[in-house]
Amino acid sequence: MTALPSLLLVGGGRMGGAMLAGWRERGLSQAIVVDPSAESARLAGPNVTVVADAASIPASFAPEAVVLAVKPQSAAEALPAYARFAGGAVFISIMAGKTVQAVTEMLGAPAAIVRAMPNTPAAVRKGITVAYAAAAVTPAQKALADTLLGATGDIAWVEDEALLDPVTAISGGGPAYVFLLTELMEQAGLDQGLPPALARQMARQTVIGSAALLAASDEDASQLRIAVTSPKGTTERALAVLRADDAWPKTFHEAIQAATDRSRELSA
Repeated sequence: MTALPSLLLVGGGRMGGAMLAGWRERGLSQAIVVDPSAESARLAGPNVTVVADAASIPASFAPEAVVLAVKPQSAAEALPAYARFAGGAVFISIMAGKTVQAVTEMLGAPAAIVRAMPNTPAAVRKGITVAYAAAAVTPAQKALADTLLGATGDIAWVEDEALLDPVTAISGGGPAYVFLLTELMEQAGLDQGLPPALARQMARQTVIGSAALLAASDEDASQLRIAVTSPKGTTERALAVLRADDAWPKTFHEAIQAATDRSRELSA
């Protein structure tokens, strides 16, 4: 396995930490993580140095990729300190709602920028990241970004940056929708008199097992749903309630539209 080149990770929070863990598994030659938090020491390890700020990065350090995993609201203040790497490194931004143009303006220098939207299953290497490469990104830089982003799960590329708004709404926020479904199933079990431990176990394992079945099957989700739904049975009765007056499909469509609109607002 060929070791990854020198990397700079700006922000070692949940998503940044998940990406770093994936890179460790791929083999790191050298990485510096900029993270001022009190828990940042947990990120250090073989070939990984943690510093508190950009000023502490050695002058000789020349990363091939700079991954921006800072909170969007602090980006304008943080990013100018990394403009000195714009000449040689590809910048990979996973900041929600920040366009390539916005990142360029915050850096204060022209740069090769990849904008990406991962999701939290990256922590167990089961995530999906959708990415967009700006015109200044070379084929070699895009290949490196593909390797880095792919260390936490699947990766897909789009040619239209605007598609990252619905991507943010669906896969970026998607885990929250699945977790909400799990919560509701557990509560429904409690309402029907199931013991709390059993209601929790059933809800969690049903979601886990269904996801595993979906991953193992070549069938569409709709076909798997139909296979579970016996005519005139209990599941059919439940689905009739969820789909009455187009209730669940309409609500979900509206929810995704709201999240997409919010992503566009943040990008403006």
